[in-house]
Order: sequence, then C-alpha cells, then structure tokens
Amino acid sequence: METGRDEAQHYGSYAADQLPPTYPERAAWGTTQTLRAWQQEALDKYFALDRRDFLAGATPGAGKTTFALRLASELMRRGVIDRITVVAPTEHLKRQWADAAHRASIRLDPEFRNGDGDYPRQFHGVVVTYAQVAARPPVHRRITDSGRSLIILDEVHHGGDALSWGDGVREAFTTATRRLSLTGTPFRSDDAPIPFVHYQPDADGARYSVTDYDYGYGRALKDGVVRPVIFLSYAGTMQWRTAQGDEMKATLGHEDAKDITSAAWRTALDPGGEWIQQVLRSANVRLTHVRQQVPDAGGLVIATDQAQARQYAAILEQISGEKATVVLSDDDGASDRIEAFSEGTQRWMVAVRMVSEGVDVPRLSVGVYATSSATPLFFAQVIGRFVRARRRGEVATVFLPSVPVLQQLAAELEKQRDHALDRDRDDDGLLDDDLMAQAEKPDAEDREAAPFVWEPMSSTATFEKAMFGDLEFGELVEPQSEEELDFIGLPGLLEPEEVSDLLKRRHQRQSARLRSRPQPPADDMKPLYRSMKEERQLLNSLVSIVARQRSSTHAIVHAEARRACGGPEVRRASTQQLRDRVQYLRRQVR
Repeated sequence: METGRDEAQHYGSYAADQLPPTYPERAAWGTTQTLRAWQQEALDKYFALDRRDFLAGATPGAGKTTFALRLASELMRRGVIDRITVVAPTEHLKRQWADAAHRASIRLDPEFRNGDGDYPRQFHGVVVTYAQVAARPPVHRRITDSGRSLIILDEVHHGGDALSWGDGVREAFTTATRRLSLTGTPFRSDDAPIPFVHYQPDADGARYSVTDYDYGYGRALKDGVVRPVIFLSYAGTMQWRTAQGDEMKATLGHEDAKDITSAAWRTALDPGGEWIQQVLRSANVRLTHVRQQVPDAGGLVIATDQAQARQYAAILEQISGEKATVVLSDDDGASDRIEAFSEGTQRWMVAVRMVSEGVDVPRLSVGVYATSSATPLFFAQVIGRFVRARRRGEVATVFLPSVPVLQQLAAELEKQRDHALDRDRDDDGLLDDDLMAQAEKPDAEDREAAPFVWEPMSSTATFEKAMFGDLEFGELVEPQSEEELDFIGLPGLLEPEEVSDLLKRRHQRQSARLRSRPQPPADDMKPLYRSMKEERQLLNSLVSIVARQRSSTHAIVHAEARRACGGPEVRRASTQQLRDRVQYLRRQVR
C-alpha cells in the first residue's frame, strides 16, 4: 500500500520523516499537527504490515490516543475505512476520547446508548465501553457491518475481564475492516484469552501475546516523553487482633507469610492508625516542596474502598487546610470532579479505582499508594497517572508501604510483560484484596461463631528508603526528621540523569548525619522483661494459628518449633531463641 504522504491533507497532517523524540514545546493532550518519533515509527510499522489486526503497546503518558487518532484519520483519508468505534474501559474515558478526537477533526459520539440503535451521521463514529458492548453485541455488530469500520480497543486487556465481555467483543467486531488494539500496562495475570490478540507458542509450551509495536517506559524516559518516578517507601510496626482473638505484631517490610504480610499491610492502611496519617503528612510536605517550582502540582491518593477514601480526604483536609476532591465511583458527577481537578489548582484528590487507568490529569506529581491491590497490571495503571510529562524536568514522587511485592514492582517499572496462556501457574507471590479479606475471616472449620472480628490495633511509620529504578537510597529514620526531609525535600524539577546523582548525595549526607549523632543511653531502651513478654505473646499467637490450621495441639506445635530452632522451653528461652521460633512459625502459616 502506498504511504500517500504526497496526497492532499485531510483530517490530520502527517509529520516530516525526521522527528525529534518529543514535542518541541509542552506535550499536548490530544492530537496535534506533529508526532513524536515513536508515533511515526508505529504508523510506519502499521502500514508496512498492512493487516486487519495491530497491537500497539506504549507506556502511559506516551500518547497512545494521539497515535490512534492519527492512524484513524489516515485510514479515512486513504479510503480504507469510513466509520470508527472506540471501545474504552470507563464512562469517563468516553468523553476524554471524544474531546481528543475533536482536536483531530474527528467527530465521535460519547453519548451513544445501546437503545439508540445507531448514531447520527454527522458523527464519524462512537465511543462505547466494554460493558456496553457486552450488554448488546448485536447492536454494535450492525454498526460495524454498516460500513468499513475501524475498531479501536483501548486497554484491550479489558476484553478478557469476563467471559461475556470477551464473547461480546468478538461477536460485535469480528467482521470489522480494521482493528487497532492498544495497551499501556502489563497484560492480565490470568489466562483469559484477550480478543483479537495474537498468541505465539514459546519453548516452555505456553503461548505469549505478540505486540506489533512497543514503546516502553525506559525508552520514553530517555526521550523525555515521561517523567522519572521516585518511590519513597515507609516501614513500621503493626499490631492487630485476628478473627480468632489472637493479638499479632509484625514489622511492615519484613519477609513474612502472605497472610501476615496482608494483615500488617491492611493495618498500615487503617485511617485510624498513625502509619497512614504520618505518610499523608509527609506526602503533603513533599507536595508543598514541588509546588514551589510547579505551582499547580497536584497529589492523588489511591484508596482501597470508598469508606477509607472519605476518611483519607478528611485527614488531608486537617493536614493541608484545604478540602480534598473525592472521586468514589464511575458516574457523571465523578467525571466532572476529575475534570475540575485537572483544570484547577487544588492540592489533593482521593479516589478508589476509577482514576487508576487512562484518566488524564497531567498536573499530578505526588501520589500515595494506599490500596491493597498489588498485581502488575493495577500497579502500572496507578503509576501511569503520575508519569505524564508537560515539560522536561518534572519529577513524580509516589509514597509506598514497605511491602516486598510493591518494591519489586517499583524496581521493575521498565519491565515488559507479555500475556501468557497455557502456563503452569505457580504461586506468584502477589497479594490482593481477596487475600486480605480472607485473612480477616475466621477459619471455615470453626464449629462455633468466632467471638472476635479482625481489628487493627496500632501502627507506626518509619521512613525506609527512596527507590529510583533498581537503585535504593536512605536508611530507616523517623518521620518529620531532617533525615526524612533529605528525600521528601528534593527539588520538583530534575532531569532524569540528575535524579540518581542527587539521591546518592542525599543518602551520603543522611548517613554521615546518623553516624555523628550520639546513640541513646541504654536506659532509654525498653526493659528486657517487657520485650520478652511481647515476644512470648507473639509466639503463643502464632502457635495458636498453626495449631488451628493443622487441627493439632499447642503443645505439639511448641515442641516442633523448639526442635527446629533449639533452646529450652519458652519460659527459659532467650529473646533471640523466641524470635527464631516466631520466624519459624511465620513460615508455617498458610
């Protein structure tokens, strides 16, 4: 097929052959008259392959919408297609797509409803959601068949969210002239096939998705298309009561059994505890520093549920003196609040899930990951809200709980993940809301109703480290200390190559200050009998949990731990021997 670059211009304008990697000025948030280099490369690849299906992967903030709309306008100009259907994950994104298309001289109707049957002919097409397609596939099949159609599947992994969604997408769009699938995040962790994605067998017997063009975070960062992200990780001590009445204590950030890590993490996120309140205070200080150089910079807290979102917003209002914008559900009012926040200068927005994917709020610079979801897909969606660059030098900062899986995902931000089918699925080590909820329930085998409910008791926060790429900086220090301020007080404007160097210097300064500080006298430490009492209580709680899981007795579990770790009976065991048994039993907890 001819490229047609010498033909008359229509809908959009093709860029010159040689393009810089970024826009010459501020990156626009729709389609402009110039393309980024990767977008031109992707267009060239598309027309070189010249086939019905094309999967393009690009990191959030890189400009997938711009690429897709430029491709649509070129296909219309060449007479390949004459109708467009965009399928988006949420209602809010329907309006976002329609607004971006308007800037590209493409008229899309985001108000179309299944009951309409068709859309007015003054539009070039419609924007619908995956749920909308799944509800009435024949309606969308008739629209697809009524002309030469281009189907743009935004964040195409949603086509595998449910069996009915995948079936609906296939039924509606199988006969389309062209299909463009877009993804900006790692694919799903399950093995539900994604419609119109090509899978290729590998040596391990699994089938892996094949991306026709990929533009990852690492390359986008080098090109200056996205911001560098600094992760600030906070540890601390958590205490809670289990559904069986056992009191547990754990340090956030330590390697523990999954349900202990889950419960400690849930305790940290409890709005009534000190951990989340201190992290929100530190995040607000960070936002104040950023706003000294970027006056309209905003912050976003991602919460686990609506109740916690409201409570976090109340805490932020007390801390900052300014009411936070709260986005609770995917409705018209929520979309209006997101738009108002995006165009305003308010400090904070708190949301549950609807701001985790595709929503464009370019001024977000500081984030707090206060949710219990930890899949690569969801994590990348959240971080994608903060990487959208408006000008060179803007830096994003995200505050994290010191949970190993989150720290691993932060270190692997540049990792490309393909979707795999037919794979032997071992334990992936990830945590999610279902596991956390399960940790709060009494054992199913219990014959009597549990007299307790899971209850967070106390939490404390400790700044642990700063992470940039696969590098780590900093040491455990108290919040609101000079050592913490070394990192949360970083300038709001930094070139990517400056970030590592500055973090290294701050780390050296922090370490020197800590070494020169006199150590507290031994009298300030907790009395030995108190610390040993706490260790015995924790050991007994773990023995109770393991015994219940195995339908065994406390004595047998105590004896097993003693044989494995050595030492005398509990009453005469040393502090270290007690700790060794605690760690041993933590590994036995399912």
